[in-house]
Amino acid sequence: MKKISSIFIVDDDPITVFGIRKMLKPVVLCDDVQIFQNGKEALDALIRRKNEGDGIPEVIFLDINMPIMDGWDFLEEIMTLELKQKMIINMITSSIDPLDYQKWNEAKAKCLHILNFKNKPIFKIEPSDLDCIHLAS
Repeated sequence: MKKISSIFIVDDDPITVFGIRKMLKPVVLCDDVQIFQNGKEALDALIRRKNEGDGIPEVIFLDINMPIMDGWDFLEEIMTLELKQKMIINMITSSIDPLDYQKWNEAKAKCLHILNFKNKPIFKIEPSDLDCIHLAS
């Protein structure tokens, strides 16, 4: 079982949050799983952790469509932060719009973090969704 220090789940859909948490249990040990309803809450928490010297999350499950701050805006903001550690960001969406996939592909090319793209519903957590071994700074 993989051990991860911190995971953020950023999604306004409680069913998706429940499903991700349930799928994580058999594959990862993590005592710090935080849930956020929108990107603004998650961004504020990430900045606070960075400023206080706490570790940033190793893995983020990020919904694209949320109120207040969506996943794209969240991603743009964290790309401007000077973070020493890389994260795995699993972008998740129920959208079937090919423009979302294209936007992800463009973001992936300029982002220092590992970006994965997942369509809802998520049926399984893959090792690449959690594998932080290749993330050494």
